[in-house]
Amino acid sequence: MKFENVLAEVNGFGKFQLGIVLMMIIPRMTLPFHFLLNNFIAAIPAHHCDISSLDDGGIFRNLSQAERLVVSIPLQDDGTPSSCEMFTKPQYFLLLNTSNITELPTVSCQNGWVYDNTTFKSTLATEWDLVCDMRRLNRATATIYFMGVMFGAALFGYLSDRFGRKRALLLSYVTTTVFGFASAFSTNITVFSAMRFFTGVGLSGISIISFVLCIEWVDIKHRTAAAILMSLDWSVSNSLLSILAYFVNDWRYLTAAATSPLLLAMICWWFGVAGTYYGISLNINGFGMNIYLTQFIYGVIEIPAKAFIYFSVDIIGRRINQVATLVLTGLCIFCNMFIPEAMGLYRTAAGALGKMFAEGAFTTVFLYTVELFPTVIRQNGLGSCSFMARLGVSISPLIMLLEEAWLPLPSVVFILLAFVASISASFLPETKNIRLPETIEEVEQMRRRSFSASDEKCPL
Repeated sequence: MKFENVLAEVNGFGKFQLGIVLMMIIPRMTLPFHFLLNNFIAAIPAHHCDISSLDDGGIFRNLSQAERLVVSIPLQDDGTPSSCEMFTKPQYFLLLNTSNITELPTVSCQNGWVYDNTTFKSTLATEWDLVCDMRRLNRATATIYFMGVMFGAALFGYLSDRFGRKRALLLSYVTTTVFGFASAFSTNITVFSAMRFFTGVGLSGISIISFVLCIEWVDIKHRTAAAILMSLDWSVSNSLLSILAYFVNDWRYLTAAATSPLLLAMICWWFGVAGTYYGISLNINGFGMNIYLTQFIYGVIEIPAKAFIYFSVDIIGRRINQVATLVLTGLCIFCNMFIPEAMGLYRTAAGALGKMFAEGAFTTVFLYTVELFPTVIRQNGLGSCSFMARLGVSISPLIMLLEEAWLPLPSVVFILLAFVASISASFLPETKNIRLPETIEEVEQMRRRSFSASDEKCPL
């Protein structure tokens, strides 16, 4: 008798299965916390050169702060003070608002920068002056982190199949906790980047192992419910991140706070798991609204996406859901390209819709992937797919740098990625209402049946 037949006989979603799902909520809170942490800890607040070196006494000291900036900092094309340049000496004649201004000699910031700490008490940029020429290094921290996630997907996919889900999951808890707190105490950007890489490795294990573990312990009837319930913790925690970041606006404390749920999770593991038993971006500044409000909207908007997927995957199937949500994501990004930046509310609305459809695609793909792979290689399969997904995530912060060449170029790239992914998904076999395959032979049979059914519906 197959394991799923046994589950069906003893109620495939009882107290045991519910306990597993609930036990995974606490550790899975750290996933969106860390995956989206760079929106806050790597934020670059308004800044300008430290002009204290221009203090020549006398006139300069008698000026107000606003007047000192006028005579010390050149203006950019949009009329705002330059963030990376300063005059070689005070230009007092600028106080007269002279319209006939010739080219004035400027230099790069000589004594560091002064930052606006209204929104953030401290970030990576303010801690280590990752602005101007160092701006790319600030963005690269996200790429380094997601490279760790990518590596962890392959590593923990193998470990969980080789040594068991429980041991691999506990290892991922410990890895994330140790390196997560180490990140908060980093003394320089090099150490921080290394610690974030290994934090990503551990978090990838939590992500893929917990999901597979929960799906394998429920029957076919309740598999969709378990998958959606598991993914809801991402959306809820995504929303909570904005609240957490609002009250904890120092990057060190915020990093530690994002890691702290795992301390409770490890305690729960030792005292509770034996009796019960586990479980899209980065560009929220570009929509002209408050960063905390935008993050909150992006989290909340995922909840209706989960509700829609809950009903639709069992009605129209996994494949159509996957294709449709990817296409709609691309269309939302496309529409957003033509909304003026001054219309921040509409840009945020279009972005939120895109986020909703993207989350729908992400929710579907986890369930879909688990159903496509047989039990003998399921964890490795999900780990490999997650590896490729994290590769895309690792590259996405670098894609955003393409805006320096042409402002809409990052959007164009993401639109093409969404459409190509939707075309690829259309070739996958449907897995609605089928038993989880246990062998590779069963997967081959499932694929042949799927294509045969397609041929009958669409005869030549």
